[in-house]
Amino acid sequence: MSWVLANLPVIAGHLLAHLLQAVPAILAAFVLAIPIARLARAARPLRAVLVTGSSLLYAVPSLALFVILPIILATGIRDPFNVIVALTLYGLALLVPATADALDAVDGRVLDAATAMGMGRFRCFLTVELPLAGPAILTGLRVVTVSTISLTTVGAVLGVRSLGWLFTDGFQRGITAEIVTGLVATAVLALVLDGIILALGRLCLPWTWKRAGAGQVLQTAGWPAQVPAAGGREDDGRENQEDEA
Repeated sequence: MSWVLANLPVIAGHLLAHLLQAVPAILAAFVLAIPIARLARAARPLRAVLVTGSSLLYAVPSLALFVILPIILATGIRDPFNVIVALTLYGLALLVPATADALDAVDGRVLDAATAMGMGRFRCFLTVELPLAGPAILTGLRVVTVSTISLTTVGAVLGVRSLGWLFTDGFQRGITAEIVTGLVATAVLALVLDGIILALGRLCLPWTWKRAGAGQVLQTAGWPAQVPAAGGREDDGRENQEDEA
């Protein structure tokens, strides 16, 4: 504990550097995964290439990718941008298949109903398809977040500043407290970011936590939750009730 108190500014600096690498990568993976997954759903012949190809990225060893990227990007070996790009690729490897599966799980009848109401393809995707797939996408994003926080530490092996620096420096100098501090700080940071994403998910997808049905999702898009059946069946039902009376 005394080592932690004596080195709080150093720990804070590594923590900030860690966040500046992990958070942009998580956001980039999230923003890119949705259109890629939607393209995979719309163009079935490309699905195997996009989904399987992105999954194969995760098979590439992280340290090897961190070494190769500076050559491809023409950056320095210790440039944090290399880590951000690598983490984004790993995030896509996890999030693209999860998002594609989430979009595939959306009930086609709901999409047909939205289209019949006059929704355009883009509006239907934003206000119906994406909200219904939201919970599964959120789960994938949480996995990506925890994984990214962990993988960010690997950059320290190449001299990129992060919480992983506490591992390497502590190991080289034989300071157990420094190593433990790095481990605990990384785990706590992952839990905090996971909690933030969960809270944002509850804020953006309130119907999920209320066990709402697809009809309520349509209501959020400004459409009635129930659509009268074709042929005026509701009116016929009322007429039959009046005749029986």
